[in-house]
Amino acid sequence: MQSDVESTASPAINLDPAEVERFARLAGEWWDPNGKMGPLHRQGPARLAFIRDALVRHFKRPEGGLKPLAGLSVLDVGCGGGLVSEPLARLGATVTGIDPTADAIAVARRHAEAQGLAIDYRSASVEDLVAKGERFDAVVCMEVIEHIPDQPAFVRSLGELVRPEGAIVMSTLNRTLKAYALAIVSAEYILGWLPRGTHDWNRFVTPDELARYLEGAGFAAPQSSGIIYDLMSDTWRLGRDTDVNYIVASARRST
Repeated sequence: MQSDVESTASPAINLDPAEVERFARLAGEWWDPNGKMGPLHRQGPARLAFIRDALVRHFKRPEGGLKPLAGLSVLDVGCGGGLVSEPLARLGATVTGIDPTADAIAVARRHAEAQGLAIDYRSASVEDLVAKGERFDAVVCMEVIEHIPDQPAFVRSLGELVRPEGAIVMSTLNRTLKAYALAIVSAEYILGWLPRGTHDWNRFVTPDELARYLEGAGFAAPQSSGIIYDLMSDTWRLGRDTDVNYIVASARRST
């Protein structure tokens, strides 16, 4: 998640100021596929395929069609410049994107307007929306939890934003030695795909931990998939290997 001097962060808000400031400095990079956000651009098709298919299954939408998510309200938490929000809007969802970085939200708004997309972007935290009693059919949260200090509390807050029988989709990095070697040593220090210091391995989340956090927030056992880098084709795909990047979807139980 990201922020800057206009951030709503406070002691009551579950953000790490150092993480917030680190991402604030990258606000202008969001839509450069060859820049520091390049890995997120390249992961995009795999992540979006998983999100789309998970929501289509959960909400029993017809397969195919240009706007399978029409009529669904979706919250994109830690939306940054809108790399996930925009495709979701194109799939027909009514999208709200939140990020504590005012500069990133300004970038997201300008880009969406240029594409003719109506997305409700806000510089806000999940706690802000919880306090207002807002709820959505689905919440998506991509590559955010590994930057959060109190991860179980964060997932509980996300859960409060999902309507009963709604859905949540989250992606993150597994806390394995393989992830340390590939996502930190290689991606940050050798290949330079990401700025050094982007990730703290100690905050990576294992699939079992994330499943427990979701259960504690009122969700069913998640469905999961790895997001795997294919060196030969320089692309990312979904698969069984969750040792590094992975994505999960879970349904909120009825209350």
